[in-house]
Amino acid sequence: MKLKLARASVTAKPKLIELSKIEEDLEKKSIFYFDKENSHKDLKTLIEHFEEMEYSVYMREVKFGLNDDEFIYEVHIVK
Repeated sequence: MKLKLARASVTAKPKLIELSKIEEDLEKKSIFYFDKENSHKDLKTLIEHFEEMEYSVYMREVKFGLNDDEFIYEVHIVK
């Protein structure tokens, strides 16, 4: 499964990341930021995947502007 990481700027295109790459990166960091273009279903699948591996997962929307569509998803994945 591929997810879109949060954009570095408003005009940039989001970069894709594989689920296996997220698993590898968990050794270095536990917070990931995902783009608003990800479907809610894909994010739920991500959460369920790591919960099955006995991680605790917390997701929330982070607003960065006044418009309703100016947000990213912040996901914490901890053991």
